[in-house]
Formats: sequence, C-alpha cells, structure tokens
Amino acid sequence: MRDVRSGRLAILRVAILTISDSCFKGLRKDQSGPAIKKIIEEALQADIAGYDIVADEKSRIKNKLVYYADKLRVNLVLTTGGTGLSLRDVTPEATREVVEREVPGIAEFIRADGLKKTKRALLSRSIAGLRGETLIVNLPGSLKGASESLEAILDILPHAFDILAGKGH
Repeated sequence: MRDVRSGRLAILRVAILTISDSCFKGLRKDQSGPAIKKIIEEALQADIAGYDIVADEKSRIKNKLVYYADKLRVNLVLTTGGTGLSLRDVTPEATREVVEREVPGIAEFIRADGLKKTKRALLSRSIAGLRGETLIVNLPGSLKGASESLEAILDILPHAFDILAGKGH
C-alpha cells in the first residue's frame, strides 16, 4: 500500500481485540489473537498498534473499538470471539453500534468460505464495517476459525485500504 500524498510505502496499522470471558479472567490462554497477529505481520507486513483482551461485555468492546479507530487511528481492527449464539456473545451488536457504515460483503464472504469446510460457519453472526477510515472485521473466536477467516479476506484488504486512502477503484 502506498501513501497517496507521498507515494512512499505506507505501514498498515492494525489492532487486535480478543473478546473472551475466560481469557480475560486468565482461565484460558488466548490462541486466536496471537495467530491473527502472526498472519497479519507476515502477509501484510503490518504494524500491530494495539492488542487487548476484554470480557464479553458490550461497553468494553465498544470502548476498545472506538479507542482503536478514533485515538490510535489504525487502518484495521480485527476482533476475535463473541460472534456465536451464546447470550454472552455480543461482539456484532457492539460493533454495529460503533461503525458508521457496514461492509456486509466481507462477513458474507467469510461465512461462504467457511461453509466449504463446515456447516457451522452459518452460525457466525460476524459483521464488518467502517468507523471513519478504520475497517473493523469480526472473526470467530476459535484458533482455526479466526485464522481461516482472516486468510480468506487477506487478498482484498490492500485494495480496501487503497480505496479508503483515496486511490479510487
């Protein structure tokens, strides 16, 4: 990705938010967050500007998403967890409350790609959207689900950021 104004190679800034009661309480080690970090660093040579673990609470999720987008001004926020059917799974609702425009094709494609591997992909309630110039994408909480979902959309992310940077279609 090149900076439109300078023509220099721009560093993609990414934040990762793991949403899990058990990881937040220290009862389980976060596996999906570090896996996402590794994929992003290797595939996009991105700078990880933020990484946090929060409980499955809408206000905590919203606060982190707003902080990443508005204060850190990252290009991409990847969440992992809280997208299932459990009553505590509120990541899509929190995300929907902070994004200004949804990008439904991303979540639809992730589900469609996941469906090639398991019918359980249909149970994901993940969404994607924009807050300012920050793209926020919900990924599943499992190591395999998060990794496969991210890998499914990796190749479209540079084009998305080019469009957001004003480079056009």
